[in-house]
Amino acid sequence: MTPARRCPYDLGDEIVGITYVPPKDRRRETPQPFTGRVVQVGSGWDGVEADQAYLWARLDNGLEVKALIGDCERKPR
Repeated sequence: MTPARRCPYDLGDEIVGITYVPPKDRRRETPQPFTGRVVQVGSGWDGVEADQAYLWARLDNGLEVKALIGDCERKPR
């Protein structure tokens, strides 16, 4: 069994990234840049779906967005 990989972000980390929009929805919605705080980490960190692992971030206005973990990075200080 392959050891589990840990998500590079913890809850509350401030990140920048691009929102995830499924390909089927891209005719009516486009990925957008965002800055927010990690509020949930989705599936993928058991090594099975790591290339499609998601997280959710809360924006300053209270909305939450979904993003691929690989499309995010810690906000520069």
